[in-house]
Amino acid sequence: MVDAIGPTFREEQAERKVESVPLSHLSLELGHLYMEDFNEGYDALRRHFARVAPWAGVAAASGAGQVPGRKARVSTCFLIDDYFTRFSSPLTVVRNLERAAAESKITIDYIARESGCAMLDGVDVARLVADRLVVEPTPETTGVRPPVTESGWLSNGQRSPASGSAPAMASLLQWKPPVETAANRHSIFMDVQLWDEEGGRRTWSCPFLAAVWQLLRLGLLRHRGEGLVRPVPMAVWLATEVTDDWDRMPPVLQLNPRAAPFGAYRTMSVLASRYLPVEHAVRTILNHVAVEAAVLEQVQERSQAEGMKVPAELVERIGYYFAGG
Repeated sequence: MVDAIGPTFREEQAERKVESVPLSHLSLELGHLYMEDFNEGYDALRRHFARVAPWAGVAAASGAGQVPGRKARVSTCFLIDDYFTRFSSPLTVVRNLERAAAESKITIDYIARESGCAMLDGVDVARLVADRLVVEPTPETTGVRPPVTESGWLSNGQRSPASGSAPAMASLLQWKPPVETAANRHSIFMDVQLWDEEGGRRTWSCPFLAAVWQLLRLGLLRHRGEGLVRPVPMAVWLATEVTDDWDRMPPVLQLNPRAAPFGAYRTMSVLASRYLPVEHAVRTILNHVAVEAAVLEQVQERSQAEGMKVPAELVERIGYYFAGG
């Protein structure tokens, strides 16, 4: 007699292995480059790195202090905006950045394309992050304003009540100020646009792509259990047919063959002060991203084994030096 065996159901995510990606102790971002920056000419690049150099040294020393008794693994990176505008040619931009940085005795380990924060090697990484947004319902609201998944807007607290016409005999809606969640006595309220859509095509906002950029640098994103960033060595790229098509450039290019890993337990960004509003928005977004528990646990265990405890809050793993300009 053969016993009948019914179908067995398993939780796919529970069985899926989570890849452990290489991690440095600190990922040091040396700046962003937009078309208007590049159009100012090579001297503008030289001035940028001359301004960044002292702060980069301080940041690297600070990262080393997080790992007492051992040499810290610090990698450097630079982000180029090829998402909103396309300019010059990839190889020209890369070579100019390398040369300008070297004049200030700075080594760029990795150069990344901002469009890679939207679509990375065939993975819709921006939507992957958008699907992990967790937003608590705002108390005492009428539901007039649609959820973030529909509106593309995210806030760090409770907005002012929506104004509008009231039914006859109904009491008028009184204005109330917006309130920041967990405000320190007084509120600093922020409402961030994550995307807009036109003709069925979604365009991600600069703050949202910058939030994805931070998550990639922290090594916290997985697709079907696998890490997303696979840096391509400069020599490999040059061995291919290098064209003026930005889409043919690797999303993350490794310039320094001896570089520490791209991802890191902590990130530090040396930026001009004009990026302050964007980075404030980035922190608001990251406060609403639910990273896979298995990934968080894996990173915590690895950091503790290295004697470097990382904060539970994502935004506490991110630091900045605003170098003016």
